[in-house]
Amino acid sequence: MAVLSSSPKWPTVPDYFHDWALVDVETSGLRPGRDRALSLAVLTLDGHGRQTGEFSTLLNPGCDPGPVHIHGLTPARLAGAPTFEEIAPQVGALLSSRVLVAHNAQFDYDFLAHEFARVRSWVPVSRRLCTLALNRLVGPVTPDLKLGTLAAHYGVRQERAHDARDDVRVLSGVLQGSLDAAKQLGLPLPLLSCPPRQDYKPYVPKTPCAYRNPGRLAEGGPLVQGMKVAITGDTQVSREELAARSVAAGLNMMTSVSGQTSVVVTNDPGAASGKLRRAAAEGVPLVDEPTYLQLLENVQPGQAKGTARAGTAGQRRTAETPGNARTAKSTPTPDVPAQPTTAPTTPTADADRSLAGRRVLVLGGTHEEAAAARARVVALGASAAVNLSARVTDILVLPGGESDRRMSRIASLGLRVHDADWLLAPAPAPIPTSAQSTPGNQPDTAEVLVRGAVIDLPDADTAWTVAATWGQHTACDVDVAAFTLDAHEQVAGDEDFVFYNAPEHPDGTVRLATDSPTEQAVTADLDRLPLEVSRVVIAAAIDGAATFSDVGAIEITVTCGIGESPTARATLDAATTERTLILAEIYRRGDGWRLRAVGQGYDHGLADLARGYGVDVTE
Repeated sequence: MAVLSSSPKWPTVPDYFHDWALVDVETSGLRPGRDRALSLAVLTLDGHGRQTGEFSTLLNPGCDPGPVHIHGLTPARLAGAPTFEEIAPQVGALLSSRVLVAHNAQFDYDFLAHEFARVRSWVPVSRRLCTLALNRLVGPVTPDLKLGTLAAHYGVRQERAHDARDDVRVLSGVLQGSLDAAKQLGLPLPLLSCPPRQDYKPYVPKTPCAYRNPGRLAEGGPLVQGMKVAITGDTQVSREELAARSVAAGLNMMTSVSGQTSVVVTNDPGAASGKLRRAAAEGVPLVDEPTYLQLLENVQPGQAKGTARAGTAGQRRTAETPGNARTAKSTPTPDVPAQPTTAPTTPTADADRSLAGRRVLVLGGTHEEAAAARARVVALGASAAVNLSARVTDILVLPGGESDRRMSRIASLGLRVHDADWLLAPAPAPIPTSAQSTPGNQPDTAEVLVRGAVIDLPDADTAWTVAATWGQHTACDVDVAAFTLDAHEQVAGDEDFVFYNAPEHPDGTVRLATDSPTEQAVTADLDRLPLEVSRVVIAAAIDGAATFSDVGAIEITVTCGIGESPTARATLDAATTERTLILAEIYRRGDGWRLRAVGQGYDHGLADLARGYGVDVTE
């Protein structure tokens, strides 16, 4: 394991030289679109780490301050504070043209974006750096990655937790220590682009239809609540009034036509509109406006979302038995052919676990050779890393790996380097006892999962996060997405597809966070998911011609709470041609929840995967 210098210095390398704006926001809740900022602190630094400005204030949110027992900001304390509109120009001047830095930066950035939007402005920054994401790359040997823990690790004194002014002071020390550690490891900074929001009004998610889609309108049959309706061409009643009456009746109004559309309303079925061409291709029935208005008078009750279908509970209880929990096969994606991937590996009770507690980075080799080596590493009890970090203990060099640009850095860190024959030895050399006891050589305690392995998630009343990380030098973009599915492996509505264009379910139960260019995470509040949700599927996809053989391995880490140490981790390799990879699924087991590491790949894109789960995806 790499032992880094314990005396942090402000890095002077060009790639780390930026003007910084360190930010901490205390809030009335956890949802930026609904909750408000209560206090704000900004500290600006130049490229040498010298302070150039400072600002902090309480804020009058005009609403209930929320969990006073956490932040201590009572209505009485906030009553005389300025509103955000009053201090927005000053804050904007401090942020302008600087890199925004925060611990769990998406949270602070999103709250700032909404506060600025409420006063018809935007956050004047183009990039941000999350110190939590940076330290996930650095991998310091700490119990967790919370701000207070990292402060102690980097020698920074914390006086008042959840006080914005003190937190931003602590953050400056954590930033210095983190940058120095990243420099020693030769890591590029995970700077994330965040162009200024210019929508001038708070984001309000579309209110989803409250009913499940019952399917197509039958000939001579009634409309049923939840049916997806599209309108094309001129209408006698205004389009807005038709839509409003339809929504009031419980129908789901769509702006496009797909295979999930129930009916298209048109007064000119011979017109050459795109909607009518798609309806013809998909076999979607057409009705004219007078017929539709008559049908609107007698819309039949539909099945409300959030209620389980008949027999669902029984299906959940019989889905698995205790004997097959560790290797149970997941339900295949509907109408999506499986691709050939490596069969799940299940360690036996007497398996050689001589590398337990080690963390191995594989360099070089073809994709197939590297994937086989990582599988062997995991079978021997170690975890397979995808990036160099302070927690890496061993380097496995396959043919071509000796020319990796990181080898000089690895040599300076004194890490053990092995060739391919190392994994063939019946008992690879364990870490010496003396090394295990030193602060820089504490073993990785997260449970290492092979593909197909299952773990229980004991704290179902707490949000669980599955984060996906890939190599920092990946040339293509990877997108992570999540689907909340019922027992029939279908979404209840399109809002159950959480992805880059819709990063939060309207009820806030599932959220997608982008923490760095090579890391995205899905968080699920399991206790708040509707009873009908049987599982949450988490997938990654590549847009374009690249495949996961170009990306290499993806590592998932499973944590309970922000900044907590990982409960489990898995490193997943696709075969060669896949463009979509199911990473993991969280599913009900009796009254609790379990997580399975999946690693199943498909040759198609994310849109096809979404359609297989019943999402209405337009071309």
